[in-house]
Amino acid sequence: MSKLDELIAELCPDGVEYFDLKDVSNYAKERIDASLVNENNYVGVENLLQKKAGVTIASSVPSEGSAIAFHEGDILIGNIRPYLKKIWIADKDGGTNGDVLTIVIKDRRRIMPKYLYYVLSSEAFFIYDVQNSKGAKMPRGDKKAVMSYRFPAPPLEVQREIVHILDDFTLLSAELSVELSARRKQYEYYRDTLLDFDKEIPKVTLKEIATDMYRGSGIKRDQVTEDGIPCVRYGEIYTTYNTWFTDCVSHTQLEYVPSPKYFGHGDILFAITGESVEDIAKSVVYIGDEECLAGGDIVVMKHNQNPRYMAHVLSTTYAREQKSCGKVKSKVVHSNVPSIESIEIPLPPLDVQERYADVLDNFERICNDLNIGLPAEIDARQKQYEYYRDLLLTFAETGSSILTDRQTDRQTDRQTDRQTGRQTG
Repeated sequence: MSKLDELIAELCPDGVEYFDLKDVSNYAKERIDASLVNENNYVGVENLLQKKAGVTIASSVPSEGSAIAFHEGDILIGNIRPYLKKIWIADKDGGTNGDVLTIVIKDRRRIMPKYLYYVLSSEAFFIYDVQNSKGAKMPRGDKKAVMSYRFPAPPLEVQREIVHILDDFTLLSAELSVELSARRKQYEYYRDTLLDFDKEIPKVTLKEIATDMYRGSGIKRDQVTEDGIPCVRYGEIYTTYNTWFTDCVSHTQLEYVPSPKYFGHGDILFAITGESVEDIAKSVVYIGDEECLAGGDIVVMKHNQNPRYMAHVLSTTYAREQKSCGKVKSKVVHSNVPSIESIEIPLPPLDVQERYADVLDNFERICNDLNIGLPAEIDARQKQYEYYRDLLLTFAETGSSILTDRQTDRQTDRQTDRQTGRQTG
């Protein structure tokens, strides 16, 4: 029997109390002068996830007016799509705005902040929040509905043990992520060094070597179909594809795209809309054989160079710095065709391009292949963490005669063990 089992059996054998969020917490009401916050203690929805990861660079700090104050242990939840799943437990005092809900626990002797953080990080709360969000163009979480969310509150000792277990999962994933990050930095350093040619290798702008460059045509989310013409939407360049790819994950129907813009083998796709200056104009190269459609906010570049070499050289630090140069950050960051045309890269002969591409492909595959090594383990650990988080936060309610699956399974296992022991003994 685990320590958690023992605590549940001792402290809440018949179930636990359930509370609405409003029973144990309030929205933050304190306001502070916006001039008192800066990039180190301001949290907006755009950087809520980065705050969770320990990064303290805010995307938009107010220069005047007031901000909603938060304090260490308060829980901040993104309240506007696509940030509803972003959540952070404050490790310092600071300020935020109305796009972030700040939850203040009334009595920390009854509810641990970290326990409530895990409750509100669960898939159950996210689904509830989405289902109750309001608005057409930009849905927002409904404050009243959020505060009506019902959750289990076991005794403090049980909360503490659940937090300990989930913290261990989180720590292991963090350690693996650090190791993977180090491996990727090693790859990036190796790639940048390998592609830092002597002055004998000429540098050219993309405009000089492009045979054509044009923007894609909008493909909405609800126009993506299970089959049809392969297509790429700009967000997928950030979330789905790495340096180069052979198959599109999305399809659409030709009738949905009044002015279709096609791309083919070897073409480079640039995402010209994004959430950060650092990532804007991320590029990916298509080396498949089918003719595909480019969605809106994508720039397609045709050329006669080695596609895989182009993919790697446009991912270098040197190229990324040029992509972000001069961009103005707001809610959404934009690039354009002239900016992309001005990007300068070293361009050796085609046979040299191919040799460099082969070397970098092999090294990148080791770093990024989700079927081997650390990335696969991190992915498995994340799924394991999410499974156990949701399982550990499921309890029978006090007075209920129905136990949770977790408790029922535990009892069933014990009964089976006893029966097996009697049959074999």
